[in-house]
Amino acid sequence: MIRRYLAKTAMLVAFTAALGLGSEAMACPNCKFANESESNRPKAYMYSILFMIGMPATIFTGFGVSLYRMTKKAELEALEQMKAENADSNPE
Repeated sequence: MIRRYLAKTAMLVAFTAALGLGSEAMACPNCKFANESESNRPKAYMYSILFMIGMPATIFTGFGVSLYRMTKKAELEALEQMKAENADSNPE
């Protein structure tokens, strides 16, 4: 049943796209004119897009690095604890 629904939805979307019935996004004339007449606005817009694209990668990288460090720290502590326990149980 779900397959049929997904197949019908995909066919409807493809049919709509093929006929060109989708709506177009248009900017207001004032925004279009301002972006064409001022040289710094398109650059600022481009940089904001690059910033938004880069933020998820930065956040996930930060979480990944901190999880890696926490794991390594826990492994070292466990290893040191095992060494201490072995040293206490095997006095020479």
